Amino acid sequence: MDESKPGRNLPIDNPLMLIDGELVESESKRRFVSINPANEEELGTVPEGSAKDVERAYEAAAAAQPEWAALSPAQRGATLRKLADALHAQRERILVTEVMDTGNTIAKMRGDVGAAVSQLTYFSGLGYELKGDTIPATPGNLHLTVREPYGVVGRIIPFNHPIMFAAAKLGPALMAGNTVIEKPSEQSPLSASILAEICAEVLPPGVVNIITGFGKEAGDAIVRHPKIKRIAFIGSVPTGMAIQRSAAEVAVKNLTLELGGKNPMIVFPDADMEKAVPAAIAGMNFAWQGQSCGSTSRLFLHADIHDSFLGDLAARVSAMRVGDPLDEDSDMGPINNKGQFEKVLHYIEIGKEDGGRLVAGGKRPQGKQFEKGYWIEPTVFADMTPDMRLAKEEVFGPVLSVFKWDDLDEVLAVANSVEYGLTGAIWTRDISTAIATARRLQSGYIWINGVGAHYPAMSFGGFRNSGTGREEGIDEMLSYTEEKAIHIMM
Repeated sequence: MDESKPGRNLPIDNPLMLIDGELVESESKRRFVSINPANEEELGTVPEGSAKDVERAYEAAAAAQPEWAALSPAQRGATLRKLADALHAQRERILVTEVMDTGNTIAKMRGDVGAAVSQLTYFSGLGYELKGDTIPATPGNLHLTVREPYGVVGRIIPFNHPIMFAAAKLGPALMAGNTVIEKPSEQSPLSASILAEICAEVLPPGVVNIITGFGKEAGDAIVRHPKIKRIAFIGSVPTGMAIQRSAAEVAVKNLTLELGGKNPMIVFPDADMEKAVPAAIAGMNFAWQGQSCGSTSRLFLHADIHDSFLGDLAARVSAMRVGDPLDEDSDMGPINNKGQFEKVLHYIEIGKEDGGRLVAGGKRPQGKQFEKGYWIEPTVFADMTPDMRLAKEEVFGPVLSVFKWDDLDEVLAVANSVEYGLTGAIWTRDISTAIATARRLQSGYIWINGVGAHYPAMSFGGFRNSGTGREEGIDEMLSYTEEKAIHIMM
């Protein structure tokens, strides 16, 4: 890689945690290393938070919460807009940090801060929707409901979009009057320290607390804290299920889980192929190394167009430029971390062993710059059948599985046969076919003649093991409140 290019130095000197408005080390003084996935070199270290740090954060958040909740919706909204402005002002510093820490390409990663700013701004204007109802339960009396915040809530953030999730997801919880303890992923923790700096400057002490550390200690301490009743997690199905089990052992809790996906893209023979082929690449999120729960990683091509579509797709995928994630011209960077890299390689071997036909990628790219780092070419398997593991299990990497179909009932049965149900895409010019197929597809977020995009105020979430609850819309903010019934007897 060309070391003469700008942005090679990590733009944060001493990453710290945020507790009670102060940037601090962990109680144990332990730190852990974050690795650059492009070259396996040490980027920096962050504090290794412990259960004691989580307890300190809880005490600070609990002390700050009544005063924060007592602010008017307009006052809380104004503070969120200040947070959004401060985040925007630090966007280039955050961008370079995240590209180096995640391996995501700079051209795509540039939009993440903007997305977080948009979400914060959106929720900042929703405070007056935190309203209840009046119900004519009896004549002459008044029966009403009001919404109240949970108090202290916990959020656990994944590695693929660190700042976007960490910052944006503060919005609904804070707007509802809660204070927050947040744990970023141990795989991409560095930008969270920049967010900690921003929150320390903009927010009252204790309103947001950020604990870096490992899931087995810091994350588990949040989940198991008996007084943190509301928890939100984005990540894998096994981890989500483990969080459910752990939470249930200590208290009755309200969990939002946005988990994995093995999402279908179904292409009918009348689809616009000039748009559908690049959409299959975009929907797979190769630009994010396939590391997205919403990736349309199962591509179902009608037999009439299968061969021509697959040939075009394979050629385009093979031509993608894998390279330095700080290079604006790179189409795909490295896998985020060693464990995920080994998992993806394992699934590629499984795909071969189970009889899948490798038509693109499937190996480490050639060249000296790829000798170190977690590099895998964008990969496409054809001739997939429903019984293959690669056809059923989430890889969370740049591996697309292609199926051939000619019977709609059968393809829908296969599409709905996995444990997941997060997203789906349908490509056809026939609106009746599109709507009928969308109604039968068991996924929570469906595009017709589109892929990938999230839209303002539209709630996002999945069916079955892809999760519970909805995010990104007003329902997310309301989920951070409990409803209280009040009866006034005249």
